[in-house]
Amino acid sequence: MSDAMIRVPAEVRDRLAVIAEARGTSIRCLVQEFAESTLTEEERRERAERARTYLAEHFGVEVGDEESAAMGRRLREAFVRQQGEAA
Repeated sequence: MSDAMIRVPAEVRDRLAVIAEARGTSIRCLVQEFAESTLTEEERRERAERARTYLAEHFGVEVGDEESAAMGRRLREAFVRQQGEAA
């Protein structure tokens, strides 16, 4: 795999360095982790549809749009709370 250079403002580079150091990793690994774990909106929709299909096929559970949106909100709220506790 060949490396590529990404230009960012010095403040962003410095912030990435602080985050990487706090996590015991490098900026390179931090950026790679972000790229590998961050989904696009289309990828999120595809995963949600696969999950709905799986639940219907294996458990007979039909998840509607409102239920899915409510669960998404609850998960985001829990994540925010967890991030606050970790700080």
